[in-house]
Amino acid sequence: MSPVADHDPRNAGAAFAAALRANRLARGLTQDELAARSGLGVRTLRELERGRVARPQRNTLALLADALDLTGPDREAFLTSATNRPAAAAANGGPHLIAGHDSVARRGRAGNGPGPGAVPRPEPGDDRPPAPDGAARTPLPLPTMPPLVGRDADVNELLGLLGARSAEVIALIGMAGVGKTGLAHAVAHETAAGGWTAVSVTVIDITQPRDIFSAVAAVFGVARAEELIERYGDPAAPPALLVLDGVDRAPRAAMEAIAWLRARVPAVRMLLTSRRPLAADLPGVVDWQVQPLEVPVGRPPDIAALREVPAVALFVERLRAVRRAPARDDEVPTIAELVRRLDGLPLAIELAAARGRVLELSELLRRYQNRILDLAATDPAGRRLRDAVADSYQLLAPHEQAALRRLSAFRGKWSVELAEALLAGVVEDVEAVLDRLVGLGLVSVRGPGDLRFRLLDVVFDFAAERCAGAGELRAARLRHAEVITRYAVRSSAELTGPGGAAAMLRLDYLISDIRTALRYTAVRDPETALRLAAAIPRWCRLRGRDVEGYHLLRRLLDDRRTRDCDPAARAAAQVGAAMLAAAHGRGFEELCATEAALLVLVARGDVTGELTARALLAGVWQALGGTDEARRHNEAALGVAVRAGRAREIAVVQNNLAWHDVLVGDLHTAARRIEGAGRRAAEVGDPRLRALTDANLAEIARLDGRFDEAIALARRAATTIAEVGDPAHRVRVLGTLGQAFAEAGQPGEASAVLAELAAVPRSAGTAALVNGYLALSRGDRRAAAAAFEAAANLLAGRDDIRDVLEALVGLAVAAESPVRERALADLAGLRERARMRLLPREHRLLERAGGTDEDPLGALTRLPT
Repeated sequence: MSPVADHDPRNAGAAFAAALRANRLARGLTQDELAARSGLGVRTLRELERGRVARPQRNTLALLADALDLTGPDREAFLTSATNRPAAAAANGGPHLIAGHDSVARRGRAGNGPGPGAVPRPEPGDDRPPAPDGAARTPLPLPTMPPLVGRDADVNELLGLLGARSAEVIALIGMAGVGKTGLAHAVAHETAAGGWTAVSVTVIDITQPRDIFSAVAAVFGVARAEELIERYGDPAAPPALLVLDGVDRAPRAAMEAIAWLRARVPAVRMLLTSRRPLAADLPGVVDWQVQPLEVPVGRPPDIAALREVPAVALFVERLRAVRRAPARDDEVPTIAELVRRLDGLPLAIELAAARGRVLELSELLRRYQNRILDLAATDPAGRRLRDAVADSYQLLAPHEQAALRRLSAFRGKWSVELAEALLAGVVEDVEAVLDRLVGLGLVSVRGPGDLRFRLLDVVFDFAAERCAGAGELRAARLRHAEVITRYAVRSSAELTGPGGAAAMLRLDYLISDIRTALRYTAVRDPETALRLAAAIPRWCRLRGRDVEGYHLLRRLLDDRRTRDCDPAARAAAQVGAAMLAAAHGRGFEELCATEAALLVLVARGDVTGELTARALLAGVWQALGGTDEARRHNEAALGVAVRAGRAREIAVVQNNLAWHDVLVGDLHTAARRIEGAGRRAAEVGDPRLRALTDANLAEIARLDGRFDEAIALARRAATTIAEVGDPAHRVRVLGTLGQAFAEAGQPGEASAVLAELAAVPRSAGTAALVNGYLALSRGDRRAAAAAFEAAANLLAGRDDIRDVLEALVGLAVAAESPVRERALADLAGLRERARMRLLPREHRLLERAGGTDEDPLGALTRLPT
């Protein structure tokens, strides 16, 4: 609708109303903002724009002209419009044009009035040309913009596209505030520096095609747009660049003008900015997505590197504009955290930096970390960041808005598959909706793989608000929890196999969604929470989150609301709780409940559940010294695996049975079993299981005195295990490596392993064993005795009872009476209870326990191999 359609154009008040509204909108000001700038009342301004004041006072006109930053012919045209006389500017200066920037923060800065650029709508019926025929003018200069930060690669890519003519019309698309205008003008300035003619026009919401033609003519310095044909109608003519900013504000007018220019002036290349994609409406146009600035990821090596990250660099520069002191080094980490929360969105960064005039950076982070949508320009009528997101939200159809609201249930990255599961029943064509959301910049696409979509934080906050306001929050969260549970169950099943590494990464990416779903369902739907928690124990163990996962499962199992759940679901959860308890040495606490859960799984015919439970129970019994019970579970598991044709599980059980051979001193049979397990692991393509068999072969070689072989195998295994995770097995293989180095007389290498062990949780017992052997190698019996005693105490009841036996042997070798006698008595009792035999190396050490040999380890190196 025309802004003055309900007024008589012949009326002086209507003419002035049109001019006032056009100039206000050209500068992107609301009525409240202009009233605040001019000192007039909002009510007075509204009356003026409605044409109800026939002859405004001259003082009022001057205040408005000052507030609109009008000078020269533009000011004269504005003032004379109030008297309904022809404006001199209409004959000489043409329409006033501003080339704006995608930043609300700049509107209120002192000395930052609009430059050349937006297209005000002429009075209705005014078809006068922008300048008399033959008037000689030069192209208007490009607007001066603040320095562009962090966009060098983008500028170079766009220059390459334009220079190679591979894209003659490029549309920079993205949500409000992402920096489209600044990027477009940076490219324009670069082309102008290279000898091109570069001009800029901004479209506003009242623009008509004739306004764009007049504006384009004016910025190019000709009387009419048709005159451009003579200058740029030949494709071989010197190139020119037209920036048309904000074409989505008046899309029909812009499309008509762009089509006319493309057909008649092919030497003019165009750089458009828009919040929505244009390629579908303008064939041949290249949609070029403008992404937020790069934010810090992980921990940069130093503060200097952190300052170079584009989002941090922009904040630091904009902060310097509002306070005298530059950002200190101790403030940079706070800035990094803040720009991460702002998702690298330039508008958000500039709004936040502007607050640095009155707020310390720690205050800024504390105030706005959880309400970034409330960030606004520092001028009294400044728009909030929420308004910028709302602009893009309003471009969506109702079903697209509903989809965006529901997608706010995701906290991290998600895939098309997950989106389809979440939005089932809400939208039909999820791919089309995602394409729309990505095109508007509301959904970010980063990284390879399926899980590559996410909402920007500001969009997430906005969509979550709307979801709650629409009364959809409960349904969205319950649906999200169900979707995440199904996905976690499937991914967890793939952790044991060739796809284990990929499944692990998928669960890593989903950790924030898993946490969110668990927090919500633990209160609202504990049965779903139990199913989800029971799906992830293996992932928790491999990622060192066993304590956290155990406490969660224990709470859910003890919750009276889950007592009537499906018994198989509770049994699976119990096995998971036992797995996590065993990972931090508390497996014995869950032994009875897990034996009962095994009976449920066997009755249900759950082969996978039974194999997992038996392997776990065998490990717990072995740690406690119940070797007969451990062997019983392992042999039962082998039978199940063979009958079910589970090649991987057969390898796992054979690997576990090898430790029973070690307990009775049969290293040869143990090695043969493990080698067979390794071959099966290679056949099924499981690199983690193959690394574990290498680690176990390394331990066999160490126990047999073949230290060089042990070191080679352990190094190879340690590399793979570090890549896939699994801190418990990493501790074991590093222990083998450290002990082999110490026993082989390589204390430097053993010390390096100890440093690596220190970074792995729950490695104190194993590290004490390594320290014991190191102390023995340098003849320090007192230190060795202290280390071995600590190892025996720390390792008791944990992974393998044979580690305790080895620590007691070391204590008996190194200690003086009466500690030696006590260690020997404990050793005898342990051997009898667990039915273990000493190895030749241990017999040789104990034979020397009462002697004066200053090199006890020499006995080991002299053993026959």
